[in-house]
Amino acid sequence: MRYAIFGDIHANLEALTTVIEDSQAQRCNSYVCLGDVVGYNANPGECLEQVRAMDCPTVKGNHDDEASQESSLDDLNPLAESALLWTRKQLSEDQKQWLRDLKLVRQVRDFTIVHATLDSPASWAYVSNRFDAMASFSYQFTQLCFYGHTHTPRIYEKSDTVQCLRETEVNLRRGVKYFINIGSVGQPRDGDWRASYAIYDSDNQSVKIQRLEYDLRTTQQKIRDAGLPTILAERLALGR
Repeated sequence: MRYAIFGDIHANLEALTTVIEDSQAQRCNSYVCLGDVVGYNANPGECLEQVRAMDCPTVKGNHDDEASQESSLDDLNPLAESALLWTRKQLSEDQKQWLRDLKLVRQVRDFTIVHATLDSPASWAYVSNRFDAMASFSYQFTQLCFYGHTHTPRIYEKSDTVQCLRETEVNLRRGVKYFINIGSVGQPRDGDWRASYAIYDSDNQSVKIQRLEYDLRTTQQKIRDAGLPTILAERLALGR
């Protein structure tokens, strides 16, 4: 089985379309979504319907959670708050209910998926280094877990110690656990603007991070046309 593992789409339809097309070319036959389908960019409804139509295992992200509620957004940064207020107006009640019904953690066959952390998934904490990863490894009961939220691809490996691998492709070793951030489809933040997702080959026991160029200019223009903050368009080109 070849799984396309993707997340942090953030309403970027052009990036999502590119990832799906590439995954088909890479002979992926199953799909998994790690959440944050909406937020920041200009096609929340379209991206949500695309993921929903795929009927694939999906977990809830923090932007999915906030976009589906009516609670105050005062504790968010101004950019996220502005984009989420706009996003709430674009989604139907049916779409919001779909987001509300998503689980925080799921097991898919032999691996686990979560948007943020396994130790406290509803607190939306960030795993940015091996010390953060240690906490999630304590709650990881499968060899492999995929997560997102930081928008930065990372592969953490736990044997005797926890280390962050430099590679973007790994062959899974027996007796070793892996906690893998697949990066962001719609708003990468590692200095590389290209969309990111992962391919998990369960037969060959390998994981590879894919990076893809997409129609960035169209996405940027849609953000401007929607009246969203211009900086959201500008930062896409910087991968920040």
